[in-house]
Amino acid sequence: MLITHDTRCALDTVVDLVNTAPENDEADGLADVAALADFVRKHEISDVGVLTDHDLAAVRRVRARFAGIFAADDARTAAGVINELVAAAGTTPRLTDHDGYDWHVHYFAPGASVADHLAADCGMALAFFVVAGEQDRLRRCEAPDCRHAFVDLSRNRSRRYCDSRTCGNRLHVAAYRARRKEAAR
Repeated sequence: MLITHDTRCALDTVVDLVNTAPENDEADGLADVAALADFVRKHEISDVGVLTDHDLAAVRRVRARFAGIFAADDARTAAGVINELVAAAGTTPRLTDHDGYDWHVHYFAPGASVADHLAADCGMALAFFVVAGEQDRLRRCEAPDCRHAFVDLSRNRSRRYCDSRTCGNRLHVAAYRARRKEAAR
């Protein structure tokens, strides 16, 4: 599957957005408007005005819907959520070449809220995966204490952890130690 630069950026954004949701004892990564502003800045989300508490609440609602896509058991369920998100955002595809970037497509309407911007652009990036029959690449980390979202872009669809250096390595070391302990008995 060919993934354009814009689609990859939108995928990174939606994964990071979903992973801001509080899990277990973690704090909400979008605790306030300042955190949302940092998220917008980090992901270079363009055409966003002054952010408010209303924007924060709307982005949290979109975040929960995106989390549902990563949890979907099948493409039909994922497609239904994506269709609802993109339709509610008032999608208006248009070509643009702003801020030194070559021509690319924005799916959000000019002047759209940050929540609609995320729903449209990130929703379309996820839609490309469903259309390509790759919805199963939208995953959650298999580490029992993590469950972060990620997109498996490995050739053989074998990625199991959000980060192999942390979650994957931690579980492999624990399994190794358990085997050693069992063998010593």
